[in-house]
Amino acid sequence: MRASVVIPTFNRLADLQHVVAAVRGQAKPPGVELEVVVVDDGSSDGTWEWLSGEVDNREVTSVRQENAGPARARNRGADSARGDVLLFLGDDTVPADGWLLAHLEEHRLFGGGDKATAVLGYTSFPPDTDSPFRIFINEWGAQFGYLLIEDPCAVPFNFFYTSNISLSRDRFLRDGGFREDFPAAAWEDIEFAYRGSRNGLAIRYQPRARVVHHHCVRPRTFCRRQRTSGQSAAIFAGLHPELGQFLGVERVKARGTPGRMHRLALWLMVELGERIPGMVPNRIYQDFLDACYSVGLAEGLHSL
Repeated sequence: MRASVVIPTFNRLADLQHVVAAVRGQAKPPGVELEVVVVDDGSSDGTWEWLSGEVDNREVTSVRQENAGPARARNRGADSARGDVLLFLGDDTVPADGWLLAHLEEHRLFGGGDKATAVLGYTSFPPDTDSPFRIFINEWGAQFGYLLIEDPCAVPFNFFYTSNISLSRDRFLRDGGFREDFPAAAWEDIEFAYRGSRNGLAIRYQPRARVVHHHCVRPRTFCRRQRTSGQSAAIFAGLHPELGQFLGVERVKARGTPGRMHRLALWLMVELGERIPGMVPNRIYQDFLDACYSVGLAEGLHSL
């Protein structure tokens, strides 16, 4: 058996080196061959030069493309991979010891025969960077939402996170891979999972397959990310109108979006919660994230 770890990257050389080293250091089950497929999405920070120096390493395959975003990069990586199982990571999500074993054990037990199974692992921020806001987006939604998973054996399609997920390469290619017409890294992974779920793809959650997300997240920058996510959600809704309610389209059309002063007030309360843990209830975080998202969604719907 061969397993292929696919990592798209753009201008994060130092982080990428930590990720590749951690993948190569993983313990492997007997008889399993491991390859790392890194797709350089047009980096300008020396990434390709570093990858070129890895050409004699049979475990590392490098691919280069003009900057086109992570969806195309992951598709290129899957095309170049030789593994039976694809494991997707981010270029700043460093796997912990036992990560590979946990993924492959789930596939051994539940992914054989006619079963189409994706395995979702757990992604967290480094413990010393935790804050109330980061904990909320990681556990209760917006970025991830692990505490919302009710049944780890039957995870809904909207928990398909490419920071730490694996599935059969044949299945990924048969379902068409990620759509490349989303303008940003938002919803293209969930859209793939939605198509896959209609064709019988199941998702299992295995929290022992852990990675650490080395990315600085602050409320203001994450608000911009939420706005971009809303814009991409409009494209998603155009592709699958039946998901309009799930994506919040009807709500935005009926109620509009929160005003700028209201959004500013929410942001100030969230920032207060960062300075005084326990001061701000979770509903404020959710209202803040929903407000940022709805602005982007309205912009996306208007531009269609």
